[in-house]
Amino acid sequence: MDTLALVVTILVALFFTYTNGFHDSANAIATSVSTRALTPKAALTMAAVMNLVGAFLGSGVARTVSEGLIETPQGSTGMGILFAALLGAITWNLVTWYFGLPSSSSHALFGGMVGAALAGGTQVYWDGVLDKIIIPMFVSPVVGLIVGYLVMTAIMWIFRRANPHKTKRGFRIAQTVSAAGMALGHGLQDAQKTMGVVVMALVIADVEDYGDPIPLWVKIASALMLSLGTYAGGWRIMRTLGRRIIELDPPQGFAAETTGAAIMFTTAFIFRAPISTTHAITSAIMGVGATKRVNAVRWGVAKNIILGWFITMPAAAAVAACAFGLVHLAFL
Repeated sequence: MDTLALVVTILVALFFTYTNGFHDSANAIATSVSTRALTPKAALTMAAVMNLVGAFLGSGVARTVSEGLIETPQGSTGMGILFAALLGAITWNLVTWYFGLPSSSSHALFGGMVGAALAGGTQVYWDGVLDKIIIPMFVSPVVGLIVGYLVMTAIMWIFRRANPHKTKRGFRIAQTVSAAGMALGHGLQDAQKTMGVVVMALVIADVEDYGDPIPLWVKIASALMLSLGTYAGGWRIMRTLGRRIIELDPPQGFAAETTGAAIMFTTAFIFRAPISTTHAITSAIMGVGATKRVNAVRWGVAKNIILGWFITMPAAAAVAACAFGLVHLAFL
């Protein structure tokens, strides 16, 4: 039964990664597709490949997820907590995908972990949640907004006397690089979150110990599932990011993608903070759009998106807590 519980939990974790991929594929390619820098198929293929590569670039985020948010629960109850946390995250991913809302799969997972831990009587490391989750949740969108605005302002000043047609054509080519960087950062951040969950499951089952290297098969499985999910595409959310916030042109798309990628690499390598790729790129798009004129951004759409960000963690936590109650009644 313990082995079965471990296998089922790992499979659910990998399914969460798949939903993360198609939910967040828009983060990497929406701007490139909307500006016609890349065709949808080419963009999805590139994003899937770069997600796969990015997953192998580090392990700091995985360590934060597996060790820094909740106390590692023990035994069958611990596996039930992890299983319920994943159910909460998957449920929220599917709900927000259905409504085309670019919410954070990362914060859905973190909310699920906290909600299931509280329901199961496991200690939550609130200092870790505050330092690694809550503060970055508020800071990264502000940074994305400001940096996106500044990067786009710099581009407008540098190319102020250039031929607009040639400039846009050049930035369409440049967007292939910035979109690849965004997809690489997505793989670096989001595949590692699943690696952290799988490592925690292995520790609970006494198969691994913290401090051991992350098993290669865990890295490969997490990376592959994220890439497959990304290739499946999340067209509902892509329309929201690519067109509903603001109609982007190639220079704006390049500025937004460059800003989002820079934020993800910085937080992963320097702070080991598992930030939301959704927050990074969405806020960068808003900042870039504001350089055109403030009312060029559809702030009503932006308001709904930001509201979804704040709801994500408590909503996923509530679903995970209810899921743990059901698991406890049925199996524990």
